[in-house]
Amino acid sequence: MRSSLVFFVCKILSAFIGIFKKNSGNVVGKIATKMDSNIIKYFKINCPVIAVTATNGKTTTNNIISYIIKNNGKKVVSNLEGNNMETGIVNTLLKNSTITGKVKADYITLEVDESYVPRVFRKIRLDTLIVLDFFRDQLDRNGEEEALILKIEEFLKTYQNNLILNRDDPNVARLGRANPENKNVFYFSVEKYKYATSEEKEAGEGKFCPFDKTRLDYEYYQYSHIGKYECKKCGFGTEKIFLQIKNVDVKNGSFEAEDERYETLANSIYAIYNFAAVLAFSKIYNFDAKDSLKNFRLDNGRCESVTINNTETLINLAKNPTGANVSLRILNEDEEEKELLFVLNDNIADGFDVSWIWDINFDIKNVTRVITAGTRAYDIAIRIKTSGFDKDKIEAYLDLNEAVKALYKTKIKKYVIANYTALQPTRKAIFQVK
Repeated sequence: MRSSLVFFVCKILSAFIGIFKKNSGNVVGKIATKMDSNIIKYFKINCPVIAVTATNGKTTTNNIISYIIKNNGKKVVSNLEGNNMETGIVNTLLKNSTITGKVKADYITLEVDESYVPRVFRKIRLDTLIVLDFFRDQLDRNGEEEALILKIEEFLKTYQNNLILNRDDPNVARLGRANPENKNVFYFSVEKYKYATSEEKEAGEGKFCPFDKTRLDYEYYQYSHIGKYECKKCGFGTEKIFLQIKNVDVKNGSFEAEDERYETLANSIYAIYNFAAVLAFSKIYNFDAKDSLKNFRLDNGRCESVTINNTETLINLAKNPTGANVSLRILNEDEEEKELLFVLNDNIADGFDVSWIWDINFDIKNVTRVITAGTRAYDIAIRIKTSGFDKDKIEAYLDLNEAVKALYKTKIKKYVIANYTALQPTRKAIFQVK
């Protein structure tokens, strides 16, 4: 009776908010969980549920999977805007359910915050879990990544459905051993690409075997601790690969998988790993993904390419050291002259602790000017200066609009990196440039 009342009230509220505001975020989900903390248990779900979790890449991967399912003629429900904690997931399900809580979909795909995987999926069904990567992120909220991994590992000890894992991340691959009884573990991998290195160039965490604590032997690093590794003592890192991507060409946005050549609009090794997870999912569910990957654009600040005042501009989110290092790797792989705008905030959603910027590798090439902005504009400016970049070529602005105006005084190619709460305001300011 109580759940029926919650569904009724929240459906009416959702419809009312929709009249005045297109996107209510997770407001209705918050109200629903306040009324009944276990409301998510009472949704009637009779279709496959696919969840994507990771430190980086879960929004893009989840949205591509949703796009593929839709392009294959199926009705899909998904939290495409993010809102990946329990209240956001409740909000998504409410918007797509009947007044009795029956979710109307052929498939449900959900981006889920790493810390909420056990909390959410002990309450509702989960058919496939995709885990992309684990990196240090928002230490003042999440703590060390090992604590998150152990929570998910504990949940997986009794999980026996599809588990799709990045074999090139030891922090992820270890989850494949959480439940020896689960025969539905599928690993994806990406072969060495042009800019892989024999030594770790960016901050990384996967240095030791999680099973016998000996140091992992790396053949190469793709980025951070992602790469080809092996524990010589127990063989960890040699698990059978279900889906492998080969012959990566990041410059032209193409790669091979399953004897097929794929073309995409993305051009980073970061994105290639997302595509590997997507193709592993598509293989399991027998979906045709080729045309979808070729045409998919996220266009929300995730490697978003735009032209502003006849000036090519690439915008990317970076909310932790790895995200920033990958963005700068993309910048360095471009041999053209360019300018960089780095926007850094320290709001609640970002984490107040911005010490992570000292784990960013600012060995930047062919950059003629750097502009910094955000609530911690001077912190990031000092960090870049201490990396050896010419201080006379760094401009810091607390006012974001002034920073963007200064950025477009020249017609040189632009790279824009912004952290979580800075991303959308930065995009808005860029799109308003005249």
